[in-house]
Formats: sequence, C-alpha cells, structure tokens
Amino acid sequence: MYAITIPEPGGPDALVWAEVPDPVPGEGEVLVEVAASAVNRADLAQRQGFYPPPPGSSPYPGLECAGRIAALGPGVAERAPGAGGGWAVGDEVCALLAGGGYAEKVAVPVGQLLPVPEGLDWVRAAALPEVVCTVWSNVFMIAHLRPGETLLVHGGGSGIGTMAVQLAKAAGARVAVTAGSPEKLARCAELGADILIDYRQQDFVDELLAATDGQGADVILDIMGAKYLERNVRALAVNGRLAIIGFQGGIKGELNLGALGAKRGAVTVTSLRGRPAGEKAAIVSAVREHVWPLLSDGRVRPVVDRTLPLREAAQAHRVLDESTHVGKVVLTTT
Repeated sequence: MYAITIPEPGGPDALVWAEVPDPVPGEGEVLVEVAASAVNRADLAQRQGFYPPPPGSSPYPGLECAGRIAALGPGVAERAPGAGGGWAVGDEVCALLAGGGYAEKVAVPVGQLLPVPEGLDWVRAAALPEVVCTVWSNVFMIAHLRPGETLLVHGGGSGIGTMAVQLAKAAGARVAVTAGSPEKLARCAELGADILIDYRQQDFVDELLAATDGQGADVILDIMGAKYLERNVRALAVNGRLAIIGFQGGIKGELNLGALGAKRGAVTVTSLRGRPAGEKAAIVSAVREHVWPLLSDGRVRPVVDRTLPLREAAQAHRVLDESTHVGKVVLTTT
C-alpha cells in the first residue's frame, strides 16, 4: 500500500508519499481500507518530531479515518448474515486511531470502530472520531457539563471547537467561543454559539464576565495551555472546571492555587492518543450511545472546510499552520 511517511522531522515537505508494507490486523483488530482521513494538530506535532506515536502503533500520522472493513483479525467474530451487532467484512465504518490514518489501509482495535452515521459520506464521517471523542470525554465525561451551564470554548472555529459548540448546545448549555476573526465568529454563531469573543481585539476574561453578569464559565475547554492558564482561572465560575487538551501556548505556566481554591475549581489535563485501548473503547461506546443519534437526526453535523487528496497532505498541513480554516481538513484516497 501507499502511505504518508515522515523520514525526518520538519516542515510540511517532510511528509513523503511512499510505498510501505500492508498492515496486518492483530488480535482483536480489523483491517480498514481507508477512504478518507482528517487532519489534526497532533499530526503537525508528530511531523515536527514533538509527538511520537505510542509504542506498537502505526508510525504514520492520522488519528481518525473512514472506510470499509477489508478483513477481521484473530479474535474478532464475524457478524452472521441478518444478525444485529458486531462487524462484518464490507461494513462502512469510521475509527479512532493512535496513528496510521494517512494511508490506504490501517489496522484498528475493534473497540475503536464506529458505524458511519446515517446520511453521512466518508468525508464527513472521517472528520468525526477524534474530535467527537475528545469533546465528549473532556466536556461531558470528565467536566460533566450540565444543562443551563456556560461552556467557554477556545478556538471555536477549529474542528474541536465547531463540534464542542454543537454538542454543548444540544445538551442545553450556553456557549461562549474565542476565535481570531469575525468570519470565524460568524460561523460559530451559525452553529449556535451565544457569546462571541475576538481574542485578537478583546480580552476574553472581561468579555466573558460581562456577558455572564460576572459569573464566568462553568466549564472551559482549552487548547492553549500555559499561555491562558492564569486568565482561564479568572474566567472560571465558582465550582468551575477547566479542561486543558492542547498546548499551543506552551506547557509550563504558573498556577495560583489560592485563586483556584477561591473558585473551588478543578483543572484537568488529558490526551486521547496514548490512552489504553480499554479506555478508548469506553469513550467510543459512550460516543456511539450519546452522539451518534444527534448526528443521524441532523442536530449535530461535522464541519468540513475542504478536502485534499492524501498525496497532498503537505498542503493540508500548511492550511492548518495558516489557521484560516473553519472545521476540519479532510484527506481522501480517491
């Protein structure tokens, strides 16, 4: 098969289209013929040499994909014709990956498979697993966002942000977003965001507190890390929960425990890629139960900015570097 490889870390041109051995599904895995894969910030970090894949996973970038099951590995029972549940060769699926999505085939633990939601094509299905699992696990499973609460999403125009806005609104929450342009904020408003903050022109803490009568956000989903840590604590409501999922603003910051304690607040820092298979399977199962019905009836939808051929992964990385996109950039194999 062919895949995007990274012979040496570097800029977008470090991504090389090359012929590589076909993956072989191991115990409890299935082989998926990839039709599409989406681009994530983690892929850029891997390309630069900062985010190596977990031991034993594919060396190629790509944390999600959609396609068709080509083979079942040992220990995966094939679904009987006409039976419900399980998987069979030919099923159309999307999958959460630890790596390997930028390839024509990938081996996937069976617990990380999801059916393609009703009414969606492979391009839109490929844009779902990583962002939906990230948002659901952090905002709902860890931070326990509740109806009537306020969620602040940093980077509202990103793949994570556009999904977080929709899921929070579907759950009955009020949503504030930060973004770097009026165009991105307008797209967030179309998805249901209530409070729009241009972080280039406005202080997000002042704007959020003014819009919430001084209360702040009950939950903050943060992609910046150290750069926003002090301001995020100030922006928290009493009993607020700060969920940090990215480090675009650095990894080392000063945390005022007195300020956090005065809010009776909590800070969590998580990543999805390196979690054990059992934890990922539990997240995927929760997503299938709670989010897939929202996708099937159209209340939530993936936002795709553009598609590019897999061979042009370098150009897709340039798009993310420029940060002018809204939603996901998807790579297709055909």
